[in-house]
This record gives sequence, C-alpha cells and structure tokens, in this order.
Amino acid sequence: MSCTVGFISLGCAKNQIDCEQMMFLLLQAGYQLAPAPEEAELVVINTCGFIDAAKSEAIDHILRAAAWKAEGRVQKILVTGCLSQRYQDEILTELPEVDGILGTGSYYDIVSAANQVMRGEQVRMFGSIDAPVHECSRVVTSPRHYAYMKIAEGCDNRCAFCAIPSLRGRYRSRKPEDILAEAEALAAAGVRELIVVAQDTSRYGVDLFGKPMLHDLLRRLCRVNGLHWIRVHYTYPDELTDELIDAVAEEPKIVKYLDIPIQHVNDRILRAMHRRGNKAYLEALFPKLRARIPGLVIRTSLIAGLPGEGEAEFDELCDFLRRHRLERVGAFAFSPEEGTPAAEMDYPDAEIAERRANFIAELQSEIIDEYNERFFDRELEVLIDDWDGEFYIGRTYADSPGIDGQVRFTSEQEHQPGDFVTVAILGAEDGEFIGREAE
Repeated sequence: MSCTVGFISLGCAKNQIDCEQMMFLLLQAGYQLAPAPEEAELVVINTCGFIDAAKSEAIDHILRAAAWKAEGRVQKILVTGCLSQRYQDEILTELPEVDGILGTGSYYDIVSAANQVMRGEQVRMFGSIDAPVHECSRVVTSPRHYAYMKIAEGCDNRCAFCAIPSLRGRYRSRKPEDILAEAEALAAAGVRELIVVAQDTSRYGVDLFGKPMLHDLLRRLCRVNGLHWIRVHYTYPDELTDELIDAVAEEPKIVKYLDIPIQHVNDRILRAMHRRGNKAYLEALFPKLRARIPGLVIRTSLIAGLPGEGEAEFDELCDFLRRHRLERVGAFAFSPEEGTPAAEMDYPDAEIAERRANFIAELQSEIIDEYNERFFDRELEVLIDDWDGEFYIGRTYADSPGIDGQVRFTSEQEHQPGDFVTVAILGAEDGEFIGREAE
C-alpha cells in the first residue's frame, strides 16, 4: 500500500528504537514518511505508559491527533506501545477516534495493522510479550553521529513500584553476533557515539549464557572501527561485576560514565520495593567504583515519596547524596501504578513527594556546581552536536544526550556535528560549561 505515515515517539530511548524499526518496516512495504505527523494520512503514536505523567502525555498526543482527524488533515490513527499494552480494552472504548492499537508484542505486525486501518478496519493486535527478540533494521532518527542500541528486551527485576515486566515481558538478551552486526552498520553510517540501552543492561546474557556477560559484549563492541565513545545506561547496582568494572576502566572507548538507578538507600524501603542489595552495599559500591575507574561520573535515578518514606528516611537519602556527591541525579515523585504492589501500600501524598523531589533537585544543583568548578581552566574532549550561529554546542564524556548538560564554545575553525574537539573550559552558566576550542 502506498500512503504517507507520520510517527510520534514518546518515552525512553528504547521506545525510540521500536519506533525506528516500525518506520523501516513500513518503508519496506511502500509507505512514505510524511514531513510532519499532522501532514500524514496515517499517524502512528508510540506511547509510554510507565508513570502518570507519561500516560497523560500520551493521551494528550492522541487527542491532538484526533483533532487533526476531525479537521480532515489525517485519516487514521494507530496507537502502539506501553499505553496500548496496559489499557487494551479502554483505549478503543474511551478514545473512539483511534482506529487501531498494537501492544508491545506486536511492533513487527505494524505493516499488517497499517494496511487494515487504511482499509477501514479496526485493529487490535497483542502478540506475546515474552517472544524472542525480533531482529529488524531501523531508520535511525537521532543525529547522524550518535545512536542508541538496545541489547535486550523486557525485565525480570519485579520492583514493587514498576509495571515494566507486565508491559514488556521477561528479560530476553539479543545474540551478541546480532548486536555486533548492528553496531558495525551504525558505525559505517557515521555513528561516533554508541549508547547501549536495555531495561537492565548489567543483566545482559544471563538468559543466554547463565551469567552476566555485558563486560564481554562491551569489549567486543570496542573493536568496532569508527566508534569513538561507547556509553552504557541502566546498570543495576547488584549486577556490577568485577569483570564489568574492569572493562569500563580498561577500554578507552567506554566513557567513564555509568547510569546506576538506586531509587533509595533506606534498607526497609529497599526491601519493600523488592530491590536487591542494601544501604551497606551501596555505601561500599560507589567508593569502589571511583577507586577502580578514575574520573568516573555516576548518574542515578531516585524516587521521592516511596511507601514507607517519612522525614527520617528522606533525610537519610539526602545525607547519602551529600556524602557521595553523585554527579548526575534524576529525582521523581512517586507515582502509584495500577497493578503494582506499591500501589497498595501506604505512601506520602503527591504534594509531599513532589516537594521532596524538588528538594533533591536543589541539593543536586549545588553538587553539580561544585563538580563543574573542578574543570575551570582545564581542557576536555567534546563531541559537537550542533551550531547555534554563535556557539558550537557539544557534550563531554560526562553528558549523555538529552538528559545531562552541554558545552557551549567558540572556535576559529569550522566544524561539523560529530567532530571531536578539545575545549578549554572557561566557566559555567546555569550548570553548563562555557569555553573555547583549545589551540
């Protein structure tokens, strides 16, 4: 079938990759990508359904597409992803403008679904969320010089506050040869920074080899010609093996940056949340990582207002942050998710949780300022992302795209996105570096 299709991708980088694969499949089937979703005959909205804010965002986009449909600007709406998986019965009933829904086990049915809705049929497809990972090419939508690469699907951690296992299924690692082939293709297309993602990257290989094998995969990725930086996200603290630590420390291509979601540090809260490990383990982990990986930047995710968190438990968390000085922290207010054990527990009200999340953000701002000051009058390697007409805009190894800071710098040389340059750091403004290209 030949018609135009527009995509709206919401949520995480893993969702973005799913969207990119659907784009590829539709292009192969003869569809054409519209320059903007409101100019397409078919709009595909790939949703996130993880927390209330993500659900609200997804519904807002669906309603916006419904308005385009009412105006005659688009013909059909297809909703895919986590929101569809979570609310299989409600979406078509409560949002009658939607012509079809696909669950997270049916991304690869996108061509059949698109054909059916364009013929005027209502579509409802929900394949197995535990099926083996389907290998598929993709249309990379990130800038040419960096790309995300998913190494596994699903999650086996079963945290009490999280619905991901029920939306994405059990943990399934991709085969290393498939991952390496994709990395080589991305590098050949100009990708300089490869960002490795999964719901839990540190668990990679347990289902294939009986033990974590992320360290081996990363070392093999480091042999891919053309890649300059390899960045790893979502490494769970209890799976940070000595082999993985050594790989990060020893391989020059692996940036000294680890994303380690801990959520909290109070032992009682961690047990209630079904998190492995305890505060004593975390207290020992971060100094160990810093000692073995010089220059390491640590990012973590925290939830404020978890069930069981009173003022004492929150103060305990803040004290931990003050002492360990983690460079990158994202704090979120607890959102009770339907169908999860945590939703049935007693927890602080939303206002308290939001206030605590904001307090962590203020505390972290002071830590970031202190961290940045250490680099004044020093030189750092910077990957250029953009040019705003006055400054080049780039990132250091300490900055993952879209979530961390940037570097704005001047240069007498002409550069392109994807170039690596050495920048003399002159200062910081609003938590981000200002500099000039070093001579």
